[in-house]
Amino acid sequence: MTLYLVILTCLISLLCFQNNDYFQRLKHYPVSEYRHSEYYRWITSGFVHGDFIHLAVNMFVLYQFGNMVENSLTFHLGTTVGPILFVTGYLLTIVMGDIPTYFRHRHHSNFASVGASGGVSGILFHYILLEPWSMLGLYAIIPVPAIIFGVLYLWYSTWASRNQHDMIDHDAHFYGAIAGVLIAVVTRPSIIPEFFYRLIHDIPF
Repeated sequence: MTLYLVILTCLISLLCFQNNDYFQRLKHYPVSEYRHSEYYRWITSGFVHGDFIHLAVNMFVLYQFGNMVENSLTFHLGTTVGPILFVTGYLLTIVMGDIPTYFRHRHHSNFASVGASGGVSGILFHYILLEPWSMLGLYAIIPVPAIIFGVLYLWYSTWASRNQHDMIDHDAHFYGAIAGVLIAVVTRPSIIPEFFYRLIHDIPF
């Protein structure tokens, strides 16, 4: 299912690169959602990207960590339930990442956002629950334990949301990550004691 999500996202994003009308209809645009009840954008915005680099980075992270999260769910919940819950959780994370910016910007016509970053953040944090001491690349080059990476990611997203004005939806990154954790726990509550066991017993130093 991870591969299918990547392919579908790439196809829709590439279509929107060629057709700005589709891009405008699918992006997360709180003003239009509020005025015209276009809440479908909370999902469709996760399949639209601003450029090739934005798309490539998100799809690389989704494919890399999504496979591991999907495999874990499949192992614990079965070959039918696991993949279904994986896709459902991913879509819910995209939605839950968009809702805070909807309430924050529903009267601001200059705000819009696109990208799978909220959903990808949720997948990444689900993975951190599974492997808190695995090494992740900070800025793609500096190896950092996943649990520390997660703390820095949440801190930066909070700081950037308040201080940066770069039209990146940092709130979606933050709330997508939190949503990913919540959905992981609801999907399989035993992940919490497993996380703390690994956190305490698998310290690599």
